[in-house]
Amino acid sequence: MLQPSPTRNRRGRLLRSGAAVVVLLAVAGYLAVQYVTGGGGAPGCKVVSAEDGGKTYEFTPEQAVNAATITAVGTARNLPERAVTIALATALQESTLRNLDHGDRDSLGLFQQRPSQGWGTPEEIMDPAYSAGMFYDHLVEVPDYTRLPLTVAAQRVQRSGFPDAYAKHEPDAALLAAALTGRSAATLTCEGRPAATRGKGPDAVRAALVKDFGQDVLRPAAARADGDAAATTAPAAGGSAGRTVTLPVDAGAGSGTERDARRRGWQLAHWAVANASALHIERVTYAGRQWTAGNTDSKWHPTGGDGARGAERAAGPVRITSAR
Repeated sequence: MLQPSPTRNRRGRLLRSGAAVVVLLAVAGYLAVQYVTGGGGAPGCKVVSAEDGGKTYEFTPEQAVNAATITAVGTARNLPERAVTIALATALQESTLRNLDHGDRDSLGLFQQRPSQGWGTPEEIMDPAYSAGMFYDHLVEVPDYTRLPLTVAAQRVQRSGFPDAYAKHEPDAALLAAALTGRSAATLTCEGRPAATRGKGPDAVRAALVKDFGQDVLRPAAARADGDAAATTAPAAGGSAGRTVTLPVDAGAGSGTERDARRRGWQLAHWAVANASALHIERVTYAGRQWTAGNTDSKWHPTGGDGARGAERAAGPVRITSAR
């Protein structure tokens, strides 16, 4: 029987080793892409109901960013929470809250809107803030939409081939809407990125805030009335001077209540957590509580001895700190 030569054995070992290295590199590359793009390998997000026995909904950072944008666009138009719930349920059905560049025929984006049907150009529809705005434009034209069953209201806008499909997403959409409109405090968390990850900086945070909420999000009510300057980059605990965007929180110039202001604050705080992976946000502080990226429990923790009770007495501004 012929025996393989030593040279052939060495060549075989080298080929097997090379193949193993290629496989490992491919796996590492896949995981890196998933981490960066908010896919299955990225840190997760979760919203926990303040009611209903702590019902939870888990989702990806990509979905969190899109859900926060849909909500921000709706509240910036002073639409009720019901409108946000309908929009979120629709996007969950149409795209699973992902900004898809494909779909049935020429359908695109979060709501699978079609350029050929007058929803906008492909570039416009692929902008989540634009597509959400277009959905709301059509929703508010539906008579008594807040009183209709969710699937009926959504179908009046979408005209889908599956008109009853939206209903199954209502519980999750309602849970998201309660957190992202700020009605439910300290209920949305994400694992976020470790604090050591280099941040994009406060300018990126400001730009994303303005894109979703509009320019007024950076100014207190008095400044809005006078046309004064925007929010500042201010020092915060932990030596983060220059990396923290401080957002004023109020109920509006001469209108609204302290409860409305607190709800606004929690909306902004939850928006920041939802965008933590995309914008490399390290820490969010509001109403005596703090969320920190990379914590294994991913919870909101009291920042001082008064804890949540002190927070209710004096909510203060929302502080969003970028990673170093």
